[in-house]
Amino acid sequence: MPAAYESNNRAGAALGQFPLMREKGSYGMAKIGFISLGCAKNQVDCERMMYRVREAGHTVKEDIPGSDVVVINTCGFIDSAKAEAIDYILQTAALKAQGLVGKILVTGCLSQRYQQDILTEMPEVDGILGTGSYTEIVPAIEDLLKDTQVADFASINAPEQETGRIVTTPEHYAYIKIAEGCDNRCAYCIIPYLRGRYRSRQLDDVLYEARLLADSGVRELIVVAQDTSRYGTDLPGRRRLLPELLRKLCEIEQLHWIRVHYVYPDEIDDEFIDVMASEPKIVKYLDIPIQHCNSKILKLMNRRGDGEFLRALFAKLRARIPGLVIRTSLITGLPGEGEEEFQELCDFLREQRLERVGAFAFSPEEGTPAAKMAFVDNETAVKRAEAIEMLQSGIMDAYNASMTGKTLEVLVDGYDEEMEQFYGRTYADSPDIDGRVWISSEEPVREGEFVMVKIDGCIDGDLSGYVLEEAQA
Repeated sequence: MPAAYESNNRAGAALGQFPLMREKGSYGMAKIGFISLGCAKNQVDCERMMYRVREAGHTVKEDIPGSDVVVINTCGFIDSAKAEAIDYILQTAALKAQGLVGKILVTGCLSQRYQQDILTEMPEVDGILGTGSYTEIVPAIEDLLKDTQVADFASINAPEQETGRIVTTPEHYAYIKIAEGCDNRCAYCIIPYLRGRYRSRQLDDVLYEARLLADSGVRELIVVAQDTSRYGTDLPGRRRLLPELLRKLCEIEQLHWIRVHYVYPDEIDDEFIDVMASEPKIVKYLDIPIQHCNSKILKLMNRRGDGEFLRALFAKLRARIPGLVIRTSLITGLPGEGEEEFQELCDFLREQRLERVGAFAFSPEEGTPAAKMAFVDNETAVKRAEAIEMLQSGIMDAYNASMTGKTLEVLVDGYDEEMEQFYGRTYADSPDIDGRVWISSEEPVREGEFVMVKIDGCIDGDLSGYVLEEAQA
């Protein structure tokens, strides 16, 4: 059982903007442990819950044993995520049986999806909160401490409430969530049923939080949402605000890198491309989830655009944004995918040479339209995903070889005791998703520092190199 996230109060310091939710109850201060699973967006939700808990007078623990309440913030997106969440619940239940922890509170997508089933089938769990109820974390904990069972499911379409965070990433980078929910309604995806319709945060609120993060030492800001490209389209005026947001983020002096995740291909317009190309602080890296390239499959899955559209888009992006690194996610075994369609996907990857690709076997999610369609068996879907990974491995090897001899700016992320080396990331690498650069240096380097590294080789698929000079950023 890994330790809960470190209690690191940086972004939650402005109490004028983010007031106390409630005073400490009469039962006294409790010790609360947190485990957050799934995506960065879920992590931000957990950080917000941690902030509320601490501001109510409780202690946010750095480990799980000894917790009066353990909050498990779950993912329920696909089968593997559900299995992971259940495993963590069972591990925590084992600690509870040994008397090492008190109550168990399950939050997030799994609890939203299965609601009363969790309490019925997992009696070790003492309470559950849906995705629309994480703001009620403090009352839920206080009820559990009074031995009152909790099951709270507020509207998943309510506007986002602004609050502080206990930031759990290293000091030099952080995620900023600009919207909740999704309106895309892809046929295979359960997220709109768990997270609700698309709701953008107000531009001023996002910028306020970004400045707090920058003042606290964040140098790389990673912009996330289920779909960042639709940011602002649900607000008065109904226009895309992502380009404006990015320009204003670039005006924050302390920020050095700004990274954008989850930009949907059909929402990429010329204004967005111009901002990406012209603003030096925005790293030339885009996460564009396409899922497949076959036109028939894309239509079946309620995706806009087709294979020719994707080819034209990638060509346009590469022409307008020199050095652009594209990350995407693919699903093998989707309804409609036979051998011919799968080979088309493989040919597409060989042709496009995308630098970063994640492949996943189709998981028919109950309640989605795709689950009712005909699809290949899981074994075939898994083998196809493995074939994509092998193909992509060769593309990655070629990309890494092309970097040899180049000098790249690298953000130092930490020190590996076993390797006895510092490591970091280039603009082409998002944390916890992509690769590393192993750094050799005659002079000590510091975590959170930008250095110029001459790439001279690879170590197990990661780049390696030596520091030429420090970059004063």
